[in-house]
Amino acid sequence: MATATASSYSVITIGEAAEEAAERGFGLGGPPNPDDGRRGRVYLRRDLDINSFGVNAFYQAQSGTVVVGEHDELGPGSSGHEELYVVVEGGATFTVDGEDVDAPRGTAIFVANPATKRAARATEDGTIVLAVGGRPGEAFKRGPGESMSGFYGRYRDGDYAGSLEILRAALGEHPGNALILYNIACMESRLGHADEAWEPLTESLAAWPRFKELAANDEDLEPLRADPRFNALVA
Repeated sequence: MATATASSYSVITIGEAAEEAAERGFGLGGPPNPDDGRRGRVYLRRDLDINSFGVNAFYQAQSGTVVVGEHDELGPGSSGHEELYVVVEGGATFTVDGEDVDAPRGTAIFVANPATKRAARATEDGTIVLAVGGRPGEAFKRGPGESMSGFYGRYRDGDYAGSLEILRAALGEHPGNALILYNIACMESRLGHADEAWEPLTESLAAWPRFKELAANDEDLEPLRADPRFNALVA
């Protein structure tokens, strides 16, 4: 829960906000995966209007399930930043470059190399992990993933026009970003704008060829499959 103030500070109760986030679901939604438990993300930077560094909190209600998904910081949704993880509630096992690290409450783990794969599973119910990131020597700029904030909720609700509006604004912050372009193509397709989907899809797959495998079976792009250009793009 965030509390606005008229003074020089504002407050979020992370535990309450985490429970609310878990109720909203994580990412694009869809059929629940038993391996996901009840996971949520608290957008601390956005909700507290922090402009000097990136910070979020990740929550997992169920022990044994993912609290920080496996990722690196090199992909089109990433910022290429260093990351500090702090377990503020519960406990977790981090896997960093294939090595397991026990992380009870109070543990801080710093991952400097953006190419390093990292992930974490909760070892206690109600685990909360704080994640702080930034690029050395650079002023803070929110990354492509955060610039799309709000897109996932509208997508789950079937508001494809609203989703597209968010994505176009995000593209203004990150021109040429493959993740944003890919999702723009998906929304244009969902809205029946097949002609408008080709350009962003082509740009996206050229910039990040790994999306070709995703595109080949993506239901959002179903209206494009009958066009010979589609097979050529995903080949």
